[in-house]
Amino acid sequence: MTSTRRGLYWEDFEVGRVISTPARTITSTDIVNFACLSGDFNEVHTNWEYCKTTPFGEPIAHGPLVYAIMGGLQYASGVNDGTLLALVQVDKWRMLAPVKHGDTLHVEATVIDRKASSKPDRGTVTLKRQFLRQDGVVVQEMEVTLLYRRRPAE
Repeated sequence: MTSTRRGLYWEDFEVGRVISTPARTITSTDIVNFACLSGDFNEVHTNWEYCKTTPFGEPIAHGPLVYAIMGGLQYASGVNDGTLLALVQVDKWRMLAPVKHGDTLHVEATVIDRKASSKPDRGTVTLKRQFLRQDGVVVQEMEVTLLYRRRPAE
């Protein structure tokens, strides 16, 4: 039985290539569920009355929640399907703007580097990921290095 992969192989990631994902709206339920899952019940995420006294005016999404959802969107784009082997590292992760209930986000990932591995069946790809809100504001950005399969010899 052969499997069909829709993911990109290491060779497909040319420096400068931009990959855009589908978009997803963040909900209050996402924020509450992440607080429950992580145990992070900081009031800036969970207490409406407290948040009225902050610059945000309402609860904001946890930074790692946004990161996790954006990882899911990259998967939904098909880029990683059957070709991603591992997350190697995250650098320069910055929270630039709050994410609130009702914000719709997507990822734009630009290939900034790729390196062959000492093993001939894989290589690393470094992406600059920007998480954009519906109004075009970048809410988070980072550089991630991922390990991908190389295209099998035919």
